[in-house]
Amino acid sequence: MTSVAFPRPDRRLHVAVDAADPRERGRARGRQLATGLHGAIGAYDRLFAAAGIRPSTVEDDAHRALEAVDAFRPAFREQVEGVADGAGVETWQVAALNARTEIRACSRAVPPGECSTIVRRAPTADGGTTHVGVQTWDWHVELSPYWHTVDSGGGTHRHVGITEHGILAKIGVNSAGLALHFNTLGHEDDRVGGVPVHVLAALVLEEADDADHALRILRDAPVTSSGSFMLFDARRAVLLDISPAGVFEAPQAVAGTHLRTNHFLTAVPAAREKSWLYQPDSGARHDFLRARLERSDAADAGALLRQVVTGAGEPPVTCVPNLREAMGRRWASLATVVLDPGSRTARVLDGTPAEHAIRPWRTLRAGRDAPR
Repeated sequence: MTSVAFPRPDRRLHVAVDAADPRERGRARGRQLATGLHGAIGAYDRLFAAAGIRPSTVEDDAHRALEAVDAFRPAFREQVEGVADGAGVETWQVAALNARTEIRACSRAVPPGECSTIVRRAPTADGGTTHVGVQTWDWHVELSPYWHTVDSGGGTHRHVGITEHGILAKIGVNSAGLALHFNTLGHEDDRVGGVPVHVLAALVLEEADDADHALRILRDAPVTSSGSFMLFDARRAVLLDISPAGVFEAPQAVAGTHLRTNHFLTAVPAAREKSWLYQPDSGARHDFLRARLERSDAADAGALLRQVVTGAGEPPVTCVPNLREAMGRRWASLATVVLDPGSRTARVLDGTPAEHAIRPWRTLRAGRDAPR
């Protein structure tokens, strides 16, 4: 497998903002996203409708999610409002994008698919160790035009990575040397009412000094939905099951290696998992990758990329869309991301991991914080 034929922009948008005021930071982002953001809103309107969710429900849920954000971190509500103002759209529409995981939680009309993530301890040139992560971001092919790379400065820490148009953050690394990979999970109690998981991703990347600090933030946050945060710095890696039942640390898959697909890895949230949502696909991908990782202790980014390349007859870690399917059933690896917290670097491929040698990569650097 070398290439995948589905619509992609000729040049992927990069959004750079740097403003201490959170509302102005949002406005600057919104101005750069103005054209594409309308398309993203329209695509999600169609996906919500395909999931059987009424427009009035989407709007009501978006307002509720924004209220939860305001109660926990008002500055992030200001960022959402700023994005809407800068792009000339309604605030609730941007809030709905940031809460799209929570809004869609009430629907059963979601087929298998989603992301795979590996983080492995790696040696450094000076004899120490660090961590390196690789992830396929798999999502609906209809959203392919509506994601971008981002460089966001002005908060406690600068962060770089990828996210969808209008959504504050998803996958990235910050200037303190904290990296975040983000996978979706499903729990029977998932609902709107807490801080949306995508807002939590932005909050962690903007505020957290390291993996332990990020864990404290997440355990303090009101959470009513599910997701997996793979948090790692040069010293420590923490794989989390986040759910309405709480935040739990998951074990390593093999020594020195964390592996995540899309099912819970700890007992408490797994007891009320939406097993129909991502199984058996998630388990098959997890078992396949674990077996590969057990046979190789290579830890450089190139070796990890090769682990997530799959083809015919193998579990779809490299996810290729069936364009004959209806909207909502066409999954694709829209991006491949390599994170290196030691160098504060995110490398982004606009394509599947099978295309890592034939399509260009974009390298983003968060830099290092000035001494405090």
